[in-house]
Order: sequence, then structure tokens, then C-alpha cells
Amino acid sequence: MKALSHAATAVLQAVANGHQHGFDIMANTGLPSGTVYPALRRLEETAWLRSRWEEHRVARDELRPPRKYYEITKAGEAALAAALERYRGLARSGRTASAPAARAILKKGAR
Repeated sequence: MKALSHAATAVLQAVANGHQHGFDIMANTGLPSGTVYPALRRLEETAWLRSRWEEHRVARDELRPPRKYYEITKAGEAALAAALERYRGLARSGRTASAPAARAILKKGAR
């Protein structure tokens, strides 16, 4: 299984925690759109996420563009569990310059 980056792990964790559309994921992770949307696309291409567009009527009634909603797959849950375990080990060992980022992902994952 390919190792997930910090950003991809944060995005996958946000979706697993119920944050289903791009703006919600950005608000939850603090990551910019230029990081979140490419990560969502890659996670969907690997079948760790699946998506669906909301009904146009709902968006029209709320005077906004339609949202694309994401949900984690079983394979995505396994990838997320492996990534969180990997980052737990890195955060405990301090063997990486990104240990603070790993701790931040783990803290959000505890929600």
C-alpha cells in the first residue's frame, strides 16, 4: 500500500470524520484549496474515496453551485489506519522534521 502524505492523510481523516465537501474539508484541515482538491482527486483515483454530486435543485434553492460529496471506502479506511499508525510512530520517535505535523494529524484524528 502506498504511504499517504501528511496532507492526504489529513484530507482522508476529515472525510472519515464526516466532513464531506471541499470547503468543509478545507475548514477542518486548515489546508488550502490547491492542496485539498488535488488530494481529493488522487484519493478518489486510488478508490480510497468515492464521490457523488448533490442534486442541482438543492444547490439552486440555496443559490450556490452544486457540491461534490465524498465518502471514505473500506480500502480508504484501511489506508487511513495504516497512515495514522505510521504517523503515530513518527510522532513518538521524533525521527522526522514533520513530527509536529504528524502530531497535528493525530490530534484531529482523535475527534
